[in-house]
Amino acid sequence: VGTDILVGMVCERSLDMVVGLLAILKAGGAYVPLDPTYPAERLLYMIEDSGVRVLLTQDSLRVSLPAMPAGVELVDLDFAGATWSTCDSGNLPTRPAAENLAYVIYTSGSTGQPKGVEVEHRNVARLMRTTQAHFDFGARDVWTLFHSYAFDFSVWELWGALLYGGRLVVVPYAISRSPEEFYQLVASEQVTVLNQTPSAFRQFMRGDAEMPQTLALKWVVFGGEALELGTLAP
Repeated sequence: VGTDILVGMVCERSLDMVVGLLAILKAGGAYVPLDPTYPAERLLYMIEDSGVRVLLTQDSLRVSLPAMPAGVELVDLDFAGATWSTCDSGNLPTRPAAENLAYVIYTSGSTGQPKGVEVEHRNVARLMRTTQAHFDFGARDVWTLFHSYAFDFSVWELWGALLYGGRLVVVPYAISRSPEEFYQLVASEQVTVLNQTPSAFRQFMRGDAEMPQTLALKWVVFGGEALELGTLAP
């Protein structure tokens, strides 16, 4: 793995997922996020279309993966933890430049086959640099990774938290689908930066009305859909 080499990743939302993404970037490569909830046919299409030769996954997901094309190597993130501990912990010499790829993310495929979109390091850095002037995020902020890492909103959530030095709460898939449990998580973790689609936030508002908790929210950042301001009146 090196500069502009694509590495696929099929992983549940977890610490392993974050470590795997950081590993790909620190090796100089670019990640291709593949959501394990996708149908096998869609996963296979994206693996073949992107041309990845290395695919990071978890042992528990191997049985649900489609048969890999020839030349694709599977690497288990949770394989032999003791073995990882013996590896050199120093930084790798590879240093990608601003114009090198950071990730390739696929469109929904709602109008034909999904299409891979290449995003460079400078694109992500510019997003973080320009928004910092508006929000003044810092190390005391707590973010949630609510969205699938195969949805581009996750780029803002994941790297926003880490690049600004904040704390990231990785929301398990089941909790992301339960407005009540997610509301309780935001309260208990004292989340300060909440990133939501307007439709998801309407469910969050319902939870706040029915079982209000002490929240630490400073910012609610919307994306993914058109925002109807009237729905925020309550």
